[in-house]
Amino acid sequence: MCFLLIGLGLLIIVLFAKWRQENLEYIELINKIPGPPTDFLILLSSKNNLKKSKVYEFLQVWLGTGLLTSKGAKWHYRRKLLTPAFHFGILQQFSKVMFDEADVLVSKLEKECHKAMTSIELFLGDFTLRTICETAMGTRLQKNDERSKEYITAIYKMGQVIVDRIKRPWLFIEFLYYFSELRRQENKLIQILHSFTIDVIEKRKLDFNKDVYIQPKGSKSESKEPKKRLALLDLLLNFKNQGADIGDEGIREEVDTFTFEGHETTSTSIQFALLLLANNPNIQEKVAEEIHSLVGNSNRQFTYSDIQEMRYLEMTIKESLRLFPGVPIIARMLTSDLMTASKYFIPKDTVVHVQIYALHRNPIIYPDPEKFDPERFSPENSRGRHPFAYIPFSAGPRNCIGQRFAMLELKIAIASILRNFRVLPVDTPSDLKLMMHLVLKNSKPLSVQFRKRIYPQL
Repeated sequence: MCFLLIGLGLLIIVLFAKWRQENLEYIELINKIPGPPTDFLILLSSKNNLKKSKVYEFLQVWLGTGLLTSKGAKWHYRRKLLTPAFHFGILQQFSKVMFDEADVLVSKLEKECHKAMTSIELFLGDFTLRTICETAMGTRLQKNDERSKEYITAIYKMGQVIVDRIKRPWLFIEFLYYFSELRRQENKLIQILHSFTIDVIEKRKLDFNKDVYIQPKGSKSESKEPKKRLALLDLLLNFKNQGADIGDEGIREEVDTFTFEGHETTSTSIQFALLLLANNPNIQEKVAEEIHSLVGNSNRQFTYSDIQEMRYLEMTIKESLRLFPGVPIIARMLTSDLMTASKYFIPKDTVVHVQIYALHRNPIIYPDPEKFDPERFSPENSRGRHPFAYIPFSAGPRNCIGQRFAMLELKIAIASILRNFRVLPVDTPSDLKLMMHLVLKNSKPLSVQFRKRIYPQL
């Protein structure tokens, strides 16, 4: 047994050295300015090269083969099935959850106004997780509920397990991973995560017909209020009842996928946006003025229509996502040979990493690329820009299905914060030491100051 393990260890060392040598020749290309957006278009628009890289397989133990991790016919079917779930009418209903959770966030931040600095990671992580759980499952996470706390902890720990595996290439080998401590942690966490989602699905199924009114598109009764707020889970149950090819396991896959994708990406995006706004007070005040022009000194809750009118805020968020895309790198496994617009031939079975972070800093497309300038996304400045020059939510057939949901949540959160507070700098962009987790993050939690915003009385 001892000789077997030694031999296996030597084999791993040899294979890793071979992999490293084979990839050294490509390092020079990685360090160059990224190719033109047409290269990204050819890859991401391909109807053949839709398969994601092996790293995505590490998510399957949690997410199964839902929309993020599936491929082929199953992916095509699920994408078509789920697209109506992000219709603007459904988003309008989801916005009610976002408004309420934003009010909770503001009430928590009010207690921070006297402090010299506030670390914002936990506040915004809590906001996005509570929002996504209610919109995905119809479940409100309770602070003092042990089951809710256990689920929240498991989500964060599971993300770390996946990252730790990615950092250890030898654990890509299933045989070695099977005997690792990470695998034992993963098993415990999966039990918590899956049992929570399955229990929610079972409870929702019991009262689905009597408690939830799903408004069909074009129905004369569309104004009728549901007894319970609509959740993605309700839509999936409705699809199943109407004969769609999706069972309880498929519903769990998509609910877990939506929760995973819509939590940390949005949280970190809000954090980076607040950092940029704190360090650019003129831009922050322009956003605040736009908000004030819509709601004045009133205390009323925002409406969906208010949020749609916040054009400059949207430009600001787009510019923040240009500088700090939530997912800065995506990967595709080529299932057929590919010739890029730059005349690079990439053979079948190659893993191609799309560096969104670098694309968004291409000085040919974005002069002075490190500057935070929302005017880049004004209608006049956006006109003529290649559609694949800006892809914070990926692009092509496998783009993020929830991007309108994410933008709505970002706008509601940031508008609610700036309506109530001035955000002052603690950390600066030059302080950042970015790292790749499951999403783009700073090496330490970001901090700002909050001060109550005072409006002149009319």
